[in-house]
Amino acid sequence: MRKLGWVVALVALVIALPMSSALAAKVEAKISLSTQKMTVYVDGKKKYKWSISTAKPGFRTPVGTFRPKRMRKVHFSNKYNNAPMPNSIFFLGGYAIHGTNAVSKLGRPVSHGCVRLAPGHARKLFNLVKSNKSKSRIIVRR
Repeated sequence: MRKLGWVVALVALVIALPMSSALAAKVEAKISLSTQKMTVYVDGKKKYKWSISTAKPGFRTPVGTFRPKRMRKVHFSNKYNNAPMPNSIFFLGGYAIHGTNAVSKLGRPVSHGCVRLAPGHARKLFNLVKSNKSKSRIIVRR
């Protein structure tokens, strides 16, 4: 009977290991300011490539490598007339990646500094990062 208990525990561990590594995938959102594109990699494999909008002239989107700091499924800008910022992933102070309804403007710099995505893309990224926050990185390059 004791032997059976050990066998069951060992089988449960073997089954749980691949599931836990799948939940802890490495997520990288690589943002190019020059091309206005975001490429999302999961465990080093290219998963998505989306058009984005970053800072318009007179504003800036910070450059560097960041970790997600806080995430808000529903958020409204404190600074810009309560503008909706669905699926926000804040990576530096008030700078975030978030959804926008101004999808016709994606592909060119028009924001106040945040990284804007189509709503469905923002939702996908939010859920991916939420499941893997500790292993997620946001990389912004010129």
